[in-house]
Amino acid sequence: MASGVAYTTLRRFAHDKLGWRERPVTVRVEDPPPADEAQIDFGEMGYVAEGRRTRRKLWVLVVTLSMSRYMFVWPTFVQTCAALIEGLEAAWQFFGGVIKRVVPDNMTSAVVHPHATEPVLNRAFLEYAQWRGFFVDPARVRHPQDKPRVENQVAYVRERWFAGEKFRADLDELRLSATRWCCDVAGARVHGTTRRVPREVYEREEQAQMIPLREGTFDVPMWTKAKVHPDHHAQIARSLYSLPTRFIGKTLDARVDRISVRFYLGSQMIKLHSRVAPGKRSTDPNDYPVGKADYALRSVDNLKARAGEHGEHVGALAQRLLSGPLPWGRMRQGYALLRLCDRYGAARVDALCERSLAFDVVDVSRIERMLKSAQKVESDASADGKIVRLPESRFARDVSAFATIPRDRSHQPPRRTSGFR
Repeated sequence: MASGVAYTTLRRFAHDKLGWRERPVTVRVEDPPPADEAQIDFGEMGYVAEGRRTRRKLWVLVVTLSMSRYMFVWPTFVQTCAALIEGLEAAWQFFGGVIKRVVPDNMTSAVVHPHATEPVLNRAFLEYAQWRGFFVDPARVRHPQDKPRVENQVAYVRERWFAGEKFRADLDELRLSATRWCCDVAGARVHGTTRRVPREVYEREEQAQMIPLREGTFDVPMWTKAKVHPDHHAQIARSLYSLPTRFIGKTLDARVDRISVRFYLGSQMIKLHSRVAPGKRSTDPNDYPVGKADYALRSVDNLKARAGEHGEHVGALAQRLLSGPLPWGRMRQGYALLRLCDRYGAARVDALCERSLAFDVVDVSRIERMLKSAQKVESDASADGKIVRLPESRFARDVSAFATIPRDRSHQPPRRTSGFR
């Protein structure tokens, strides 16, 4: 290119033909009011020794108060939602209160789907934020200027606290060292931007404005998806929980904490169970179809009660049948007895049960053969005309017509008397 071209001409050519633009102009955002904002981020520190030959990668959660620049560092080996909440709980204890607004990076432990205007938060972290009473305002993707007060602190923590020191993979030791360093070193220095001491500014201007800590410990829940299988159960954390028949085949949202398991269809909670140990199951008999719960739960007593509803002798036969050391092995015979009552009528089955008990024969299969034989005899006789079923007469009188004494004498006509006395 010729050396005589002016710079403005070159810049115009770059704008029009190459699409080049100058670096955008930025403005410095003023510090928020006291106790209004905290910026948080995970940062990689390096490796710590675990034994003689193994090492583990160490991360730290950095929480920086935007107004005073007072910060807290929480070492951890994982970046899960539980680890994030644990670090924030330690931060609030360190500061002596809770901030009003938290600006996290787009870490998956806090933000599930990043978005500039409509981010989707992790449901467990959202519950924690509502429990503690602060607002979550995630930074935009690839916009470090949204959290500048914590962005540069990660390198500062790595260089001034971690680098050059020898730590073991003992979280208690690491966290105690980081807390002392935040209070005595990072909090006591003159900050390069504000030219003030962060700890003094916090104690003098910000601490009184913090949200007071509420009592109690937050039970970090786990949200997951669960499909309801044909056996009416869904598997959660290696345990089984029952749900009603209408939800078989559907995938539900499940919330699991230390004491309970809740199932949701959309925003509606449809089932609540107490949490059981892995390998166990929690079954609600009402979730099964009518008549299936006793068999699924091996409830011998309910089976005896149902048999007794069909007749005295049916109940007595079921009582004899299901008595003994192993009643579950004869429950199928008990259900077969109930099906005979539905098929042939309870009165007929009750009569045969009476005869069976009289001869001390407790055999449901024999009763079924007797019923089938009697039904065949009746069918053959009816086909040969030996049994005639009379239809109901059109002129049949009601039973009350045969009463000899009328119930109401007030409307009776006077009795006739003869003329002779």
